[in-house]
Amino acid sequence: QVQLVESGGGLVQAGGSLRLSCAASGRTFSNYRMAWFRQAPGKEREFVAYIIWSYGATYYAGSVRGRFTISGDNAKTTLYLQMNNLKPEDTAVYYCASVDALRGSASSVGGYTQWGQGTQVTVSS
Repeated sequence: QVQLVESGGGLVQAGGSLRLSCAASGRTFSNYRMAWFRQAPGKEREFVAYIIWSYGATYYAGSVRGRFTISGDNAKTTLYLQMNNLKPEDTAVYYCASVDALRGSASSVGGYTQWGQGTQVTVSS
């Protein structure tokens, strides 16, 4: 299994930037796909972006496309989310997720088996 630990969250003004990191340990060589999700208070966890390691393919939710960038190192040990031009509606707990094989939908919670504990991002207006 893979263990995930997020970091890099914090408080930022609207229009600012943050970079989140997700450190992966354990059986990282078997990682097939990793993603970022977020959950605002009183709302369901929602998809932000994913990356498929073998193809280098990425995909973003419409609400963040053009502002956020997902990336990682070749060893699959660190996942990043560069967030630019942040908006108050981006405020949420951000979670890193992974799966070691093709499973479910890449943009759904059910498509991942391992989750980090989350990191808080707060964007002030």
